Amino acid sequence: MKLIALFLLMLAIPLSFAQGNDNSKKQAVLSHRTAPILIVDGLQFKDLNRNGKLDRYEDWRLPAEERAQDLLQKMTLDEMAGLMVHGTLPTAGGGVTIGPTGYDQAKASSFIKDSHVNAFITRLSGAASFVAEQNNQIQALAESTRLGIPVTISTDPRNHFQYTRGASVQAGSFSKWPELVGFAAIGDESEVRKFADIARQEYIAVGIRETLSPQADLATEPRWARINGTFGEDAESAKRLIKAYVEGFQAGDSGLNPRSVLVIVKHWVGYGAQKDGWDSHNYYGRFAAFPGGNFAYHIIPFTGAFAANVAGVMPTYSILENVSIDGKPLEQVGAAFNAQLLTTLLRGKYGFKGVVLSDWGITNDCLEHCRNGFPAGVKPDFSELVNRKSGMPWGVEDLSREDRFAKAINAGVDQIGDSEEPEFIVNAVHEGKIAEARVRDAAFRILVQKFAIGLFEDPFANPDHANAIVGNADFLEQGKIAQRRALVLLENKGHLLPLKTTKQKVFLYDVNPAVATRFGFDVVDSPDKADIAIIRAAAPYQSEHPTYIFASHQSEGRLDFRESDPAYAAFLQASAKVPTIMTITLNRPAILTNVKDKATALIGDFGIEDEALMDVICGKAKPEGHLPFELPSSAEAVKLQRSDVPHDSPNPLYQYGFGRSY
Repeated sequence: MKLIALFLLMLAIPLSFAQGNDNSKKQAVLSHRTAPILIVDGLQFKDLNRNGKLDRYEDWRLPAEERAQDLLQKMTLDEMAGLMVHGTLPTAGGGVTIGPTGYDQAKASSFIKDSHVNAFITRLSGAASFVAEQNNQIQALAESTRLGIPVTISTDPRNHFQYTRGASVQAGSFSKWPELVGFAAIGDESEVRKFADIARQEYIAVGIRETLSPQADLATEPRWARINGTFGEDAESAKRLIKAYVEGFQAGDSGLNPRSVLVIVKHWVGYGAQKDGWDSHNYYGRFAAFPGGNFAYHIIPFTGAFAANVAGVMPTYSILENVSIDGKPLEQVGAAFNAQLLTTLLRGKYGFKGVVLSDWGITNDCLEHCRNGFPAGVKPDFSELVNRKSGMPWGVEDLSREDRFAKAINAGVDQIGDSEEPEFIVNAVHEGKIAEARVRDAAFRILVQKFAIGLFEDPFANPDHANAIVGNADFLEQGKIAQRRALVLLENKGHLLPLKTTKQKVFLYDVNPAVATRFGFDVVDSPDKADIAIIRAAAPYQSEHPTYIFASHQSEGRLDFRESDPAYAAFLQASAKVPTIMTITLNRPAILTNVKDKATALIGDFGIEDEALMDVICGKAKPEGHLPFELPSSAEAVKLQRSDVPHDSPNPLYQYGFGRSY
């Protein structure tokens, strides 16, 4: 199996490109559809602009910066502005439907050929060959344009369990791994690097060359809805793991190369310190608060990404309260509009040279529903964002859309997420709101990265190769190993685990009976008939805030189980009758005070398949994880925590780093 995986890995790595000015004679790998091929000095080059001669930007022997400068000289303002928006690939079903529906080719053609849009997020899932073929169609459209500039196709995370519309993609055929916070529970940089390297191979195999991850946000506010995508609450641990993540996806720490997937680390900076735990996708959650004066602590994880030469940074939506830089209070606008955060701090103090990509929807309007919620009895849905009826322009709600583009770009944003409308940039230049030199600066950064990863030479995927690489047996097994390692054993009364025998009658809740049967259990339908019970539960949450718009982030609010929660009700029923194993998916730090006293064995997981879970319960593997955040003892204790400070829950039920094993 390992030999097969090694062979597949070799297939996934294109031949090395010539670097620098050495005029190496080693031929670059080329893939093309309609671009003519030129033969110069016995080597092949793509004639992307079809002028019959080798332009410097077409010459893969030259440095990326030199090629980018040559191409910029050939581009119109409209074409440069097209580089500065990052759209969403439209699906045939309309909107941004997530799933194997295929792209709307007519609409995509209009974006690429008419509006010169040159970067898109894909939300397609399905067979690897299908995704590869669809992405190839997009690259064929790009190759047919005047200059033949290939498209950068990006994705939200797609190798994990928690599916959140607008923040992740269903894993489908891709290998499945714990949520990133599960890697924090493992605490092993080599495991993170292995995951990122495998995901990199899967992404490249289907034509995806940019990942909108990882989150360098810190989980210092336990009620916040996006903790699953972080590396926990400890800044130094997160820094180490983020560096490994970037190294895995970008194939090293010395900069971009043809094996790299561009990494966009997010969300600069302080997003994890959300006021009252509300998420800043929503108007009511637009503030991050720093009552502990701990803003500098939230920068530390990003320095791991900088050390690995990360390609891009995405600013947070949030407005940061109680923060000053160089003695000056921050302007009370979202980070993407804040020159102090992007120019003074990010580019100035930390010397970041890469691309700043805004989060999605910052230039869209926040209208009545967005600010004040929907009328009584009307349930909001995701279409508010899909149809761009609602955005996240925090602090600049009353500016025009053109002025929002200008303010963000002048603050330091190079590319506006969730837009196929570069005309706003063009108009702002004509009206003197954005200097053309600023547009050239942003376009240059974006082009350099496209050249550096070999996208101009080899933008097309091989569908057969994609099927062989994505979700192959070795990758799936490596994912299961990480799932098992991430488990945190919190309680094991009477040394129940690992089970001494599986020849028992078992009552299950949210565990596949067929899996339990394969392990030797006799599955029964009631705790009264059982010898033992195994209960799976998601971490608790409350209903949405009454004015929420971003429907996918509804797991906010309370952290404690209540009898009205179906999984907890099943747990109460079972634990009153038989020894009960309870496993809880800790996408947030749950309050387990009323679980600990009743469970015989208590496990925290971060996304795990039933078979991998049963491996640990039955002793084929052992839990290795340690809590990446504290588990508070009560709702009152949560309220006493400061949103920007780690490890400050009074008398936590379980401390940061807690974890038992066999």
